[in-house]
Amino acid sequence: MTALATVVILAAGKGTRMRSRTPKVLHDLCGIPMILWPVRAALGAGADQLVVVDTPERALAPVLPDGVALALQPRADGTGGALLAAMDQLDADGRGGDGPVVVLSGDVPLVSSHTITELLQAHSDSGAQATMASALLDDPSGYGRVVRDSSGAVQRVVETKADGDATAQELEIGEVNTGVYVFSAPALRAALGRLSADNAQGELYLPQALEEIRADGGTVTAHVVADQHLVLGVNDRAALARVRTLAQRAIHERHMLAGVTIVDPSTTVIDVEVRIGQDTTIEPFTTIRGATSIGEGCTVRHSYLVDCLLEDGVSVGPFAYLRPGTVLRAHAKAGTFVEIKNSDVGVGAKIPHLSYIGDADVGEDTNLGASTVTANYDGQAKHRTHIGPGVRTGVDTTFVAPVTVGEGAYTAAGSVVTKDVPPGALAVARARQENLEDYVRRRANPSREGDGPPA
Repeated sequence: MTALATVVILAAGKGTRMRSRTPKVLHDLCGIPMILWPVRAALGAGADQLVVVDTPERALAPVLPDGVALALQPRADGTGGALLAAMDQLDADGRGGDGPVVVLSGDVPLVSSHTITELLQAHSDSGAQATMASALLDDPSGYGRVVRDSSGAVQRVVETKADGDATAQELEIGEVNTGVYVFSAPALRAALGRLSADNAQGELYLPQALEEIRADGGTVTAHVVADQHLVLGVNDRAALARVRTLAQRAIHERHMLAGVTIVDPSTTVIDVEVRIGQDTTIEPFTTIRGATSIGEGCTVRHSYLVDCLLEDGVSVGPFAYLRPGTVLRAHAKAGTFVEIKNSDVGVGAKIPHLSYIGDADVGEDTNLGASTVTANYDGQAKHRTHIGPGVRTGVDTTFVAPVTVGEGAYTAAGSVVTKDVPPGALAVARARQENLEDYVRRRANPSREGDGPPA
């Protein structure tokens, strides 16, 4: 930033149009609550102080990073009232200061660190008491128009929500107010103290502060930003979906520019905190959630991954489900219809297909046959299975935890293993086969005494 700055994020709106019990800014946006997008942008821009305005219920407190101050707006009295609550909080904390104050909205999540820095620089260069970020739109319908005077300074912002709010000439203006501002702190304090709720909604509107600053002889400027994402506020779930599409596109582009192949971005979901190494390929219909980390040279095919770690050269899918706590070491494989949860799969180990591995440690170069299952829950507690290196399990093996399988051991197909298996042993845990001769004929003709099917 060009100077030490306070950033205030207005996030106390109830969001009734979301039709949700969850506060609007806590709705998920690509893996994190919406409010954290502007919070991270402000921190990335080097904010000296960061204040988020919340309702008295303090719903945002659990998700905010350390060092972010929370100001409470005691009643819903508009954006001006929200900013007043923030300034009161700063003054009460003894952190008021006279530096610039950046104002963002918690429901406009796609603001970037670059845009914040650019706006602060423009504010500093102009020497103005207030600078708004504006955008030029081909279709400005519904947005407040920026009316400039002959010197190019902002004369006023004309709202266009109802017929008669603006003249026909004003409606022709393509420059709109994004709702992102930088203020001189002393000018802002003076203006906020004179805001009036003399309007239909009985609320204090922040744009009125611009008029008060001009009335005091201050200069208000508008800085046109190229980033039109600043006008994309989220008021309902349809708008959230539109914003999510743009955020997801940006996430994909970031990974692809870093050397990741995403075969079909339109069918791929990747959360914002996911990390992916160079030369990894993500094939269509894959979803990667949470804080998943994928190494270099991996392949993920048509699978669902959540909060897991994949080291270099791992192969996943198709139709695999890797749940939280899964670790696949280098060159391991989780194949078709494999589910893994809270397990560590060793270097070069393979779980090729149709298996569930939960709460287990699988040694390096082990191969688990089809339909291998770790029965990890006894109805009261979870137990862990330890499978050593170089183990080979026959198909349809179930390990009833807690159980340990030694290095290089084998299991026979169809075994239910309930005891530890020594290294190099073959575990056979199944009933001995018995064939009932002539069963079909006897079942079909049970009329003769003693010749019916066995009980």
